[in-house]
Amino acid sequence: MDGFPRTTAQADALEKMLADFGGKVDKVPYVTAPEKVLVERLSGRWTCRTNGHIFHDKNNPPKQAAVCDFDGSELYQRDDDKSETIVRRIQVYLEQTAPLITYYRQRGNLIEINGAQNIREVTKTLLSALKK
Repeated sequence: MDGFPRTTAQADALEKMLADFGGKVDKVPYVTAPEKVLVERLSGRWTCRTNGHIFHDKNNPPKQAAVCDFDGSELYQRDDDKSETIVRRIQVYLEQTAPLITYYRQRGNLIEINGAQNIREVTKTLLSALKK
């Protein structure tokens, strides 16, 4: 889970706000993957400096190293795509956001998706779970 809510206090506030409008949180997707997979996937991302095209070392490599296939500009790695930053983000997530897993699991609306699968399978599984 990423974005909002990030804490159980925020989740409680969201539930209250939605209830005021007659709404509720029905489903909360939780895409899981081992830390090693997360670091590998995120740290392999490279961005086109001119137009923001995205490439990946393994999943979508450029035809020529460090050069955008579309406009020939330099590919660079953003600071938040570097391994050290990713490891720290995972630590912060585990400290601050992971309690939401228990929060939503106890309410019966957590949908766990195996994120170690390839992107097509993750998408297919997620969409199928959300339709139920």
